[in-house]
Amino acid sequence: MGDPSPPVVAGIDLNHGNLEGILVKELSLLTDLSLLHLNSNRFTGTIPQLNYLSALTELDLSNNQFTGPFPVTTLQIPNLLYLDLRFNSFSGPIPQDLFNKNLDAIFLNNNLFSGEIPQNLANSPASVINLANNKLTGSIPINFGYSSPKLKEILFLNNQLTGCIPQGIGMWSDVQVFDASFNSLMGHLPDTLSCLEDIEVLNVAHNKLSGELPDLVCELRSLLKLSVAYNFISGFSEQCAKLYDKNVGFDIALNCIPGLQMQRPEPDCNSVPGGGLSCLRIPSIRPLACGTLLQSLNSSAP
Repeated sequence: MGDPSPPVVAGIDLNHGNLEGILVKELSLLTDLSLLHLNSNRFTGTIPQLNYLSALTELDLSNNQFTGPFPVTTLQIPNLLYLDLRFNSFSGPIPQDLFNKNLDAIFLNNNLFSGEIPQNLANSPASVINLANNKLTGSIPINFGYSSPKLKEILFLNNQLTGCIPQGIGMWSDVQVFDASFNSLMGHLPDTLSCLEDIEVLNVAHNKLSGELPDLVCELRSLLKLSVAYNFISGFSEQCAKLYDKNVGFDIALNCIPGLQMQRPEPDCNSVPGGGLSCLRIPSIRPLACGTLLQSLNSSAP
């Protein structure tokens, strides 16, 4: 009989290990490694080359003290599916190539990333994308509704985003969490939000949105939380009022709705931000907004 195969390192899990220091370049020699979990330590510095880790599928570097630009070496790991960089001090732009990779989960929240969200966001096949609590600017990419039907959660909250909520959001028929709160989004809520039949959390609070809250949004069957607080919404219907009786967490405080308690002072509502902003809109007739949404958007896409 031949010699038995030498042992290999298939996984490293040092979460909450109270470790500090830097990651050494010799990590790239562990070519059989399939998971590397180092979250909640005190590692510093930048990320060494990891592109030789051809078996790696999970990389969790969250909740450390890493710095520098986005570690592009992580995008050279051929079979990576799970990338978690949250709660560090990475900075600079998010590379476009990130959304071309076959990643199922992308966690970049609570860093210092800046610049605009790459326009190819819709290319990502991920089920979860978290970009919250950074310094991202510009608009939500207008084609982002063309994203993978696998997408379940997308979080843009607490950045510096402006512009409209794209009409294409209605194409995410399976999305369960959409949070774009604490930005500077303007314009009306798109009627195509009514297509999100599986949505459980819809949070656009603390923006500069205006217009009326559409009936069809308030009729979404899976809603557990709907927050449009701290905007400039000017009205809502009886259908929306019924949410209070459905145990839905419905928050419409500090808007501009006449006769409703806990609204903005009238002088604040005399000049609505973004009043001249033009957002692509499809009429709020449900068969058009949902049934032929894909056809309508495809015909108008460049």
